[in-house]
Amino acid sequence: MGIEIERKFLVTDARWRELVTSRSVLRQGYLSSNAKATVRIRIIDDVRAVLTLKGPLEGISRAEFEYDVPLEEGRALLEMARPEVVEKQRHIVPHAGLLWEVDLFEGAHAGLVVAEVELSDPEQVVSLPDWIGREVTLDDRYANASLSRHPGVPPENV
Repeated sequence: MGIEIERKFLVTDARWRELVTSRSVLRQGYLSSNAKATVRIRIIDDVRAVLTLKGPLEGISRAEFEYDVPLEEGRALLEMARPEVVEKQRHIVPHAGLLWEVDLFEGAHAGLVVAEVELSDPEQVVSLPDWIGREVTLDDRYANASLSRHPGVPPENV
């Protein structure tokens, strides 16, 4: 069983852009989302599909299972998830020995920019980049599954 340990923050400005080492385009839809589990299909750069199951949050950790699926099946699953689809560009930004994922949302949530960092331990000390703002790790309004259910609504209004 995989464990995801992640912290999430709002981004205050665009200084991260000059540090990007890679970028991908993500489209993801939610087939199920409740207090016990989330089931997501993600299409990456329109060349790879990944089915992800996530358990409930326990602090900043949760069980996570990921499986590659054939791209055509992934596309069919994404259609089943409509209209609860999130579109974003993911940028990888190294900082202080960690890889930050900066998500620039498109479509219904254009303008929202969120940075996530995956950790090896919930107590791991994190050096925050100077372009990081308020932490929203435990604010469900910023969870992608929540965003998918509220298209076009800023998270502060959800």
